[in-house]
Amino acid sequence: MHALVERMYPLCRSITGDGVRATLDIVGEYVPLQVHEVPTGTQVLDWTVPQEWNIRDAYIADDSGRRVVDFAASSLHVLGYSVPVSARMPLAELRDHLHTLPEHPSWVPYRTSYYQPQWGFCLSQETLDAMQDGEYEVCVDSTLADGHLTYAEHVVPGQVTDEVIVSCHVCHPSLANDNLAGVAVAVFLARELAERTPYYTYRFIFAPGTIGAITWLARNAERVERVKHGLVLACAGDRGRLTYKQSRRGDAEIDKVLRHVLADSGRPHHVTEFTPYGYDERQYCSPGFDLGVGSLSRTPYAGYPEYHTSADDPDFVSPEAMADTLAVCREAFAVLDRNRRYVNLSPYGEPQLGRRGLYDSLGGRSDAKQAQMAMLWVLSLSDGEHTLLDVAERSGLPFAAVAAAADALHDAELIKA
Repeated sequence: MHALVERMYPLCRSITGDGVRATLDIVGEYVPLQVHEVPTGTQVLDWTVPQEWNIRDAYIADDSGRRVVDFAASSLHVLGYSVPVSARMPLAELRDHLHTLPEHPSWVPYRTSYYQPQWGFCLSQETLDAMQDGEYEVCVDSTLADGHLTYAEHVVPGQVTDEVIVSCHVCHPSLANDNLAGVAVAVFLARELAERTPYYTYRFIFAPGTIGAITWLARNAERVERVKHGLVLACAGDRGRLTYKQSRRGDAEIDKVLRHVLADSGRPHHVTEFTPYGYDERQYCSPGFDLGVGSLSRTPYAGYPEYHTSADDPDFVSPEAMADTLAVCREAFAVLDRNRRYVNLSPYGEPQLGRRGLYDSLGGRSDAKQAQMAMLWVLSLSDGEHTLLDVAERSGLPFAAVAAAADALHDAELIKA
């Protein structure tokens, strides 16, 4: 996963353009993608697909021709969606178009102007302080013209057509944690799920932030009712503790699953309430759709100093942290896939387990007592109202033990889904 982050890192991504396509080309080497191109001017809910932005070169050069700021060195050096410019101007005039981080003088900020035609450069405060008064050559060799918004999907077929969506944004330029780590975790999660046949169908969405999710929702209105659960992956690679942001509902099944998995794992973590600000969970959870979609990250957006700066580089993300994020997704989806409601087919009194061989099957097992208690709890709460996760939570037993008990009882025709 870390190697994939390093490979994608140099590309200049935005909400549209060839950088997104190049990123999806790389992702497509790992998992097959269906790529969608949506024309400029397309109405998507209350928004309109904007013009496509592409950039070839950009720089600020001093009188000697030396490039003091060079897009070739980092895609962060240009204000995202900068309109073309070719001019000479004094530093005093140029300053209005320069963005720095005085509190972190060696870092370069990430700034954009998607929907207002502007141009500008992002540079370190140290670079700006070293610039002498005088004239500078300024060049932004970009195009802003009718084109397309690009997003992609990867589907892992399941046993049912009900879907779980996993969404991550692919619009940020050279920022490793936000959100190349999320993309990498999603890619490897998709590959793992494809090695088996999951219960749900899993749909992975790789789209530009905000406008991409809105476009997907607008183009998939007929599919939305199939979406039973969802997870937005972002900031998945820093060394901070895991953070789960609940869906707008707060009691969606994905919320219960993530709360259980994180608590049961003993990992340092934090669960937060939904707020209508953040990543694309706020689009999927908007009241008209109200999908059960939460967001999993490590340190949340804007919660670490390196956020939206050049310090969010591949060295900032950890292979171990990404592996841990992937493991939580794996554990959560294993619970989600197996979570069912059952009905006890012998609800009057406790059924005789011994004559069905259910007690005999426990003989010699070190976890015999736990397995026995799991069977009794499943029988007790199989009323069509409680899920297996409810059983695990109420009994204090591991979900895996409860699921195994349900399998044994189902095979013995004592419960039915």
